[in-house]
Amino acid sequence: MRASRGGDWLFGTLGLVLLMAGWSLVNRVSGPFVLPSLSETAGAFLGLFASGVVARELSVTLLHAVGGAALGAAIGFCLGLAGGLRRPIGATLRPAATAILGIPPVAWVVLALLWFGPGLWSPLFTVTVTTAPILFAATLQGVEARDPGLMEMAEVFRLSRRTRLVRLMLPELAVHVAPALSTTFALAWKVALTAEVLGDGSGVGGAFSTARAHLDLAEAMAWIWLVVIFLLITDGLLLGPLRRWIRGSRPVAQAGREAGGGDGPSCVGIGYVRERS
Repeated sequence: MRASRGGDWLFGTLGLVLLMAGWSLVNRVSGPFVLPSLSETAGAFLGLFASGVVARELSVTLLHAVGGAALGAAIGFCLGLAGGLRRPIGATLRPAATAILGIPPVAWVVLALLWFGPGLWSPLFTVTVTTAPILFAATLQGVEARDPGLMEMAEVFRLSRRTRLVRLMLPELAVHVAPALSTTFALAWKVALTAEVLGDGSGVGGAFSTARAHLDLAEAMAWIWLVVIFLLITDGLLLGPLRRWIRGSRPVAQAGREAGGGDGPSCVGIGYVRERS
């Protein structure tokens, strides 16, 4: 396991090195008016922290992106769970979720500005309504794809509803929901910055728009660096434990399948049911 994690870090570092090499190549070929050099961008990045504006702008964008993604994820998960458990609810919500997901985020930005005006609620609403259908679809698919035999075993062993949800259903759903959550948080930052650029100019999006208007490409790219870094940080802090839990459940699931003498669902819950027997 440690060797595998070390390899992941090594190849991840290699990917970043290749990205920086490509950046330098584009800078050499196209010049600083297309893409500033890494050294210029790094200097502008450090200058943002020296000026003291990072904390103020980043806190606003964090509220818009992470807050909106959390609301969207909670709403989408609850609706997807309800739709998966009750087929009429799922059949009713599925077309609406698909329609909402097909509306471009910039359209939601414009509508939110008309409905709520500039300020906190426009970006927050835009991120929420953009991300909720993603979690709804993933959760709905996860519930529909659950193993019916596992539920029958839970009935036989008379497990409580809470145990069925926490120890059986949620581990199966996590496999479907975790990738959707990663997509949701990445999309949330993009939508939040778009809403800030087109809205009242607050947060990192507003600062990026100002740098662009001043034709300061190094500062504009420095703000993008800041967003990417904090996207990786928030993704690791919020979703890293979920990924580790899913990886850790695989040995338990394998043990459960071996104890049953055959193939079974790749879920920690089957091991739990057999332990109860």
